[in-house]
Amino acid sequence: MNKRRVVVTGIGAVTPLGLSSSDLWSGLLEGRCGIRKIRAFDASAFPCQLAGEVAEYNIRDYVPKSYRKATKLMSRDIELSVIAADEAIRNSGLITKAAETESRSVPPERFAISFGAGLISCDMQEIAPCIAMSLTDGRFDIRKWGKDGMQALTPLWLLKYLPNMLPCHIGIIHDIQGPSNTITCGETAGHIAVAEAAEMIARGDADAALAGGCEAKVNPIVMLRQCLLKRSAENANDTPEQACRPFDADAGGSVFGEAGGVLVLEELQAAVCRKAPIAAELVGAASSNNLNADFIHLESDGKGLQIAIRKALEEAHIRPEQIDLIIPTGTGIAADDRAEAAALEAVFGSALQTINVWPIKSMVSHTGAAAGVVDLIAAVLAIQHGTIGPAVNFSRPADGCRLKIHTKQTTQNIRFALCCGYSFGGQTAAVVIKKYEDSL
Repeated sequence: MNKRRVVVTGIGAVTPLGLSSSDLWSGLLEGRCGIRKIRAFDASAFPCQLAGEVAEYNIRDYVPKSYRKATKLMSRDIELSVIAADEAIRNSGLITKAAETESRSVPPERFAISFGAGLISCDMQEIAPCIAMSLTDGRFDIRKWGKDGMQALTPLWLLKYLPNMLPCHIGIIHDIQGPSNTITCGETAGHIAVAEAAEMIARGDADAALAGGCEAKVNPIVMLRQCLLKRSAENANDTPEQACRPFDADAGGSVFGEAGGVLVLEELQAAVCRKAPIAAELVGAASSNNLNADFIHLESDGKGLQIAIRKALEEAHIRPEQIDLIIPTGTGIAADDRAEAAALEAVFGSALQTINVWPIKSMVSHTGAAAGVVDLIAAVLAIQHGTIGPAVNFSRPADGCRLKIHTKQTTQNIRFALCCGYSFGGQTAAVVIKKYEDSL
């Protein structure tokens, strides 16, 4: 049975480069860096005091008036997701319940949602007093937590921190009644969520879907963990714009941040019938897993990543040399960059010397579950505009990183683009998108 074709008709992004996908795109083309000193909390005692933070916003501006009361139950992850979804829907021209009209572009039961989510960290100001009430002689006492600490929390507190609350709120706002899924596969959650959304449409379970990923990692506990695991850049607190250096010989670690990204996916015929603005076609996706014994890093040959990329290319029915652009994970963690470069070389061989590789985390930071969707949005825009932005903070390739990375803006006709990713837990994923060609 032939699968139905799936196209991208809308994009939405909220990143350290701005509150819209156009802000993201202009920032990437300018080589602008969204990494700064942390504002969300006092990080002066942290080895890494940097993050990619989203600018100030008012969440009430992004929801219907009838839903504003519910914003009190939104964590920052949920808020960023709602903002990105709002732009994606508007960008696609779809009319949903959020428009507060009777008309709908897609029957709610034929509209699906698939979202990648990370570990949603509690608001420290909200949880700290409750923890303080649960101490005995300076140590956490589980009995006091059950008796006193938990009682100080609002009964609805947990609803802010469940991963499925991201698609839940979006689904209510836009009246999405079709299949719903939440993917919690770490840093590959966004890639896999997009792949699952496309599959929902391809197999006929939906005609349209919101596919997204979001994570807000600018939290003391999250940042402390990355510092303790030696993943964070610790020697660039005074030069944040130069901190994250993917595939560069002077790479000293990654910088973590927050973002939300959403794609509107539709079945091709349905999109053509409503004269939707088709931006690209999703033609292949796959995932794999290969856990390194040293779980802190990707395995040195990137075997799991190799498998995911090969399977995605196979599903897209293309050869490796047909790829025109690769947006890799590119964390700036030296060992992981070498492993990812090794995986790419194993799959693409000598063709890798002619394929443009564009790492973007030096500008947007590593945004966890959002990263894959942010990469895909960048790839869609690159295909649309026939342009690849500069790779920032790349001056001298690291040993073993034989990649074609440009430091200046490049014009190119891009027919196929690959976005690939890996999580620190061993999960890998790859997605292939194609320039839309006007034929059914």
